[in-house]
Amino acid sequence: MNIIKIIVQIGILSCIYLVGNFIQQTLGLFIPGSVIGMILLFILLMTNVIHVKWIEAGSAFLNKYLAILFVPATVGIVNYLHLFAGKGFLLFVVVMLSTILVMGGSGLVSEWALKRKQDCPE
Repeated sequence: MNIIKIIVQIGILSCIYLVGNFIQQTLGLFIPGSVIGMILLFILLMTNVIHVKWIEAGSAFLNKYLAILFVPATVGIVNYLHLFAGKGFLLFVVVMLSTILVMGGSGLVSEWALKRKQDCPE
């Protein structure tokens, strides 16, 4: 029963992703459809149209295997090695700086969310 629940929840998340892609393609926006889908999901969660319980197990499952989901994108870089030739140090600096910014930003948002959750008991 738990597997079916996870599949249904991943299906809900996939539908929101597809709606984001549809919006992006229909309106010809420069923002990726996946980002539009995340914004849409955020709005749906904040307005209680979708409850966290409806997607919690599916999103936890996807988070658990998130690193595996990045492998195709990383392997795809091999097709563009000529763009990175001779820019090893610059690439290293950009990767390190962006990693530090993402880790710091994620930490700050996590602390803010945790503090907000502690201040507002349900």
